[in-house]
Amino acid sequence: MKKLVVLSGAGMSAESGIQTFRDMGGLWNQYDVMEVASPHAWKKNPHLVHQFYNERRKQLFNCFPNKGHLLIAELEKHYEVEIVTQNVDDLHERAGSSNVLHLHGELKKARSTADPELIYDLDHWELTLNDTCEKGSPLRPHIVWFGESVPAISEAVAIVSKADVFVIVGTSLNVYPAAGLIDYIPNKTPVYVIDPNQPLMQSNRNITYIREKASVGMEKLFELLH
Repeated sequence: MKKLVVLSGAGMSAESGIQTFRDMGGLWNQYDVMEVASPHAWKKNPHLVHQFYNERRKQLFNCFPNKGHLLIAELEKHYEVEIVTQNVDDLHERAGSSNVLHLHGELKKARSTADPELIYDLDHWELTLNDTCEKGSPLRPHIVWFGESVPAISEAVAIVSKADVFVIVGTSLNVYPAAGLIDYIPNKTPVYVIDPNQPLMQSNRNITYIREKASVGMEKLFELLH
């Protein structure tokens, strides 16, 4: 069975009602991102950081996978599908996808500030400074903040480098190191890019552009691939 690798970004979940940072009217306008999504922010005002992610988490608990998510999961009947996502939501998993690697962490998880190996699943949206790990240290959002390394990037490179088919959906390819993953796509692998705005890629590749939102684009891609 051929390996189909999906690189997904914020546009993948926008149709499910997940606000994106970069959309007009999005989260960038409400917050200075460095005041809520950086190690500096956590040291300066952890209460505000928790407030920010609690709002995001509360929103996520009221959102559902869209048709794009469901169609990617459906492709598992025809391909070995692996997803590398920049998104911190769990909509791929809730749609039924089996293999999802989160580059930037997961909103429904928290981790110990004393031991980063201690990671906890959250079944509720609110996290406060009173929530601690088993060692007694405060929990922080299990999110890769600006200025932090991306631990999963080497695993992502390994996945991308074995792709027989590569799909890019809902990402402008502006965020690094995630955007650099395209350099590891095998040269002869066909690439499908789903995005209303066409991200720039190497012109010498075998690229098919589908200039649609995620759900409509995935419908078109599904017809092409299965």
